[in-house]
Amino acid sequence: MALNDFDLVLFGGSGDLAMRKLLPAMYARDYCKDLPETARIICVGRAEWSQEQFLQTVETSSKPHIKETPTDEHWERFLQRLVYVSVNATDVASYGALVEALRRDPAITRVYYLATPPSLFAQICDNLKATGLATPNSRVVLEKPLGRDLASAKRINAEVGKVFAEQQIYRIDHYLGKETVQNLLALRFGNILFEPLWRREWISDVQITIAEKIGVGNRLGYYDTSGALRDMLQNHLLQLLCIVAMEPPTSISPDAVRDSKLQVLRSLKRFTPTTLAQNIVRGQYRAGYVDGKPVPGYREEPDAPKHSRTETFVALKAEIDTWRWAGVPFYLRTGKRMADRLAEIVVRFKQIPHSIFHQPTSTFQPNSLVIRLQPDEGLSLNLMAKTPGDSMRLKQAELELDFREQFKAPRMEAYERLLLDVLRGQLTLFMRGDELEAAWEWVEPILNHWEQDDNSPLPYASGTWGPAASSALIGRDGLQWREEALPED
Repeated sequence: MALNDFDLVLFGGSGDLAMRKLLPAMYARDYCKDLPETARIICVGRAEWSQEQFLQTVETSSKPHIKETPTDEHWERFLQRLVYVSVNATDVASYGALVEALRRDPAITRVYYLATPPSLFAQICDNLKATGLATPNSRVVLEKPLGRDLASAKRINAEVGKVFAEQQIYRIDHYLGKETVQNLLALRFGNILFEPLWRREWISDVQITIAEKIGVGNRLGYYDTSGALRDMLQNHLLQLLCIVAMEPPTSISPDAVRDSKLQVLRSLKRFTPTTLAQNIVRGQYRAGYVDGKPVPGYREEPDAPKHSRTETFVALKAEIDTWRWAGVPFYLRTGKRMADRLAEIVVRFKQIPHSIFHQPTSTFQPNSLVIRLQPDEGLSLNLMAKTPGDSMRLKQAELELDFREQFKAPRMEAYERLLLDVLRGQLTLFMRGDELEAAWEWVEPILNHWEQDDNSPLPYASGTWGPAASSALIGRDGLQWREEALPED
């Protein structure tokens, strides 16, 4: 689908996200000739830079993050698309420079990407309206964090909604742009194989893990006021859960898909003070070893509060009160300074009821479907198969689908895909306002409980899979996290 000519306006255009992700993503699409010849990227920042100074910053801060070394020809062509405009986002009087930079042709798609703190969303939108830049044909992209709690999320929705209609608002979650997440939709609704089994009668449990080896790095100022629950679970993990658990939508249209996801969020069993204590584990990393190298604990990170109670790890058990999923536990887990970097969804099927072979049922590994989001995107289906030889001995075997090997196609990063969808006006992979509020409504009792709880997060050594209580959480149901359940060679 060809793109119309556009002006993409990046507020925070000289910031970290723009340099590391957004500009490299747009370069990749330019390199593949997806962008119209006259399309432009207008980078808005507070610094009083000349165009030449800004391009030099792009050269040093953005170019190194491009996947393949750009040729001089392609790089120069891309730089010609970039326009730098100095604007104080909170001062409507300074928007005159942006008014002058934008083209007046109503046929040109106009997108405002707010890669700024959410505290600036309302002010920027109001100023766009006051200067006549927020037209019925323009779009606005909101980067996370989309609030700190339900009240602030509602406030963001209301304030942005005064200027832009819901169909103009793109709340971005880069995990939804990953190839594997969209292939999960294809797997479920493009094949007949799994849908009859995708229910409580056949599925034992679902595990969703997003683990990082890195610590907080230079994000400590943000992270210490956020924590793993707000930073990862409320958005990325819950969105993955929705796609796994949603009912088949009537079509791939945006509202059909988002209606199905909203139904999941509204069906999540609410936590009580008792179930909170039983079903949620929070942790904070201590010093340890990652890839054989010593790393400091969270409280030893530069500028970290010495008695910080911010969680860097969360594991919880969720349940969905619907006919399809009643009684099936969903285990969600995320953490920093973990043993490995991975993002995966594991759908484990129930054990066979009876073994006809000369080995007990307990020696059989339940069938499982593993959807890998990172570092390598693909699918694995684990089955029991006979080992070579004359004895009837069964062992787990794996059917593997590696997307890169299967399709031999260049890999498109999440931000590349999502930016193209914004420019095309395709809302399917973006959260609707009621989705955002439903997610915060479910998470908020956890936040409130922790604020009133004097206990600190449980310590865990860097380079491990989190506190031992995480294994105990899933172990109470007679289950194990996938890395603990893998058979020995």
